[in-house]
Amino acid sequence: QVQLVESGGGLVQAGGSLRLSCAASGTIFSINLMGWYRQAPGKQRELVATITSGGSTNYADSVKGRFTISRDNAKNTVYLQMNSLKPDDTDVYYCNAVLRTIVPGPHYNYWGQGTQVTVSS
Repeated sequence: QVQLVESGGGLVQAGGSLRLSCAASGTIFSINLMGWYRQAPGKQRELVATITSGGSTNYADSVKGRFTISRDNAKNTVYLQMNSLKPDDTDVYYCNAVLRTIVPGPHYNYWGQGTQVTVSS
């Protein structure tokens, strides 16, 4: 019933910018973490950035200084502003949320469908 819907991917030239958005909807009691991962063909998904409900952030070393993650808790939405994009940033980007549907209850990982980001040289 929980659904994460991503938008904002596309094709951009090196040095350009994109902003990804992800909105969580459905039966949600609380969201602990929201974040973005990316996955290249034949590789495991890797962390790009995460943000807690309190606003604490962390980033992969490869994107520090270029990407900024933010969230709107009232809208259960997370954003990823990507600047100074490089061809190495080309990947499918997946939204992630760690959340509870009920309390008490466990936290579960939910994933969006993925959005393609392609950076041309």
